[in-house]
Amino acid sequence: MSVETATTKQAERDARALHEDGHPISPAEIAIGVIIGRTSEFFDFFVYAIASVLVFPKLVFPHLDPLDGTLWSFAIFALAFAARPVGTLIFTAIDRAYGRGAKLTIALFLLGGSTAAIAFLPGYATIGIGSALLLALLRMGQGVALGGSWDGLASLLAINAPEGKRGWYAMIPQLGAPLGLIVASLLFMFLIAALPAQDFLDWGWRYPFFVAFAINVVALFARLRIVVTPEYERSFQHRDLEPAPMLETLRSNWKVIAAGAFAPLASFAMFHMVTVFPLSWVFLFTDETPARFLAIEAVAAVVGVLAIIASGRLADRVGRRTMLGFTAAAIAVFSGFAPQLLAGGEAGEAAFMILGFVLLGLSFGQSSGALSSEFQPRHRYTGSAFTSDLAWLFGAGFAPMVALWLSSEFGLIAAGAYLLSGAIGTLVALWLNRELARTIG
Repeated sequence: MSVETATTKQAERDARALHEDGHPISPAEIAIGVIIGRTSEFFDFFVYAIASVLVFPKLVFPHLDPLDGTLWSFAIFALAFAARPVGTLIFTAIDRAYGRGAKLTIALFLLGGSTAAIAFLPGYATIGIGSALLLALLRMGQGVALGGSWDGLASLLAINAPEGKRGWYAMIPQLGAPLGLIVASLLFMFLIAALPAQDFLDWGWRYPFFVAFAINVVALFARLRIVVTPEYERSFQHRDLEPAPMLETLRSNWKVIAAGAFAPLASFAMFHMVTVFPLSWVFLFTDETPARFLAIEAVAAVVGVLAIIASGRLADRVGRRTMLGFTAAAIAVFSGFAPQLLAGGEAGEAAFMILGFVLLGLSFGQSSGALSSEFQPRHRYTGSAFTSDLAWLFGAGFAPMVALWLSSEFGLIAAGAYLLSGAIGTLVALWLNRELARTIG
C-alpha cells in the first residue's frame, strides 16, 4: 500500500470515529459540512483574487505598467477555471477506483498544497519570467484540485430536502461564497492597515495563503465526516450519487450539461463584477485606499448572505427557474446604471456594492444545480460536477480580465454591457430549457 493510500485510509477512519455513536447524520449536519467546505474553497478563491489585484502585478509583473500587470495577473487567475474540468475528469477516475474519501483527501491536499506554495512564490526580481510560470502552474494546481473537490454533498442535501423546500436547501451551499469573501477581505484589510506598504508586499500578503491551508484541513475532516456515513454510502449504492464515466455522461446528457452551464451565466458574471473587478478598478483608477474598499466589500458580502437566505424562501414560493429568470432580468436592468454608480465616488461605490450583492445573493443563491433534476439518476453526480465546472469557466473565469480590459478601453459602460450579455445568456438558456424539459420529461 502506498503512503498516499495509507494516509487516505487513515483520514477516512478518523472521520468515521467522529460519529461512532451510531446516530444518523441529519440534514442540518450535512448543511454544516457543506457550508464549511464551500467557505474554505471560496476563502482560497478570494485570497488569490485579492492578491491578483494588490500583489501579483507588482511582485510578478513589475516590468509592466499597473494596468497590463493586472490584466496578465487576471489571465493567470483564469487558468484555474480552465483546469477545473480536467480535475473533474481525473478525480472522477480516482473516485471510481478508490472511493470518495480518497478522492476528496487527495483533492483538498492538492488544493491546500498549491495554495500554501503560492505563499513562497519568488518575485520577478529573483527569477524573472519564471515567477509568472510558477504562479501559473500553482494556479492550475488549484483548478485541478477544485474540480476534484466535488463531493456530492450539495446533491445529498437536495435529495434530503423536504417537499416544498428545494429552494431553501439549494441556497445553503451558496452561503460559502460571501462567507469566504468576508474572511478574506477582513484579513487583507487588517494586514494592509497594520503593515507598512513595503512590508506587506515583501511578506505580509503571504500569511492569508498559510491560513487557507489550515482552513482546508479543517474542511477536509468536516466533509469526510459526512461522505463516509452509511446514509451517504446508501445514496451512492442506489446510484443517486454514483460517479459515472465522463464520456458516457457527456454522450447521454450533453443537452442538459449545455443548458445547465449557461443557465447561471447572469449570476456568475455578476459574481465577479461585484467582487474582483471593482477592487481592480478602484485600485487602478481612483485614489481610494484598498483597505477602505475591502471594508465596503465585507459589509456588502454580509448583505449578500442575507440575500442568499432570502432567495431560498422566494424560490420555494415561485420556483427556482422562475427565480433565475427574474433575477437575470433584474441584473440586465442593473447593468444599465451600474457603471455610473461605480464611477460616482465613495457613496456611489457603496451603493454599487450593496445593490450588486442584493442581486447577486438572490440569483447566486439558486444558481447551483438548477437543472440537476433533468439528469438521468446514474449521471447526476458526474453531470452536476462537470456542469458546474463549465458554468464557472464560461460565466466567471475570464470575467475580471474582460471587464477590466473593456472598461479601460471603452469606459465603465462597456463593463455594464458585458454584464448584460451574461443576463441575456441566462434568459436564453432558461427559455431553451423549456423544450429540453418537454423532451426529457
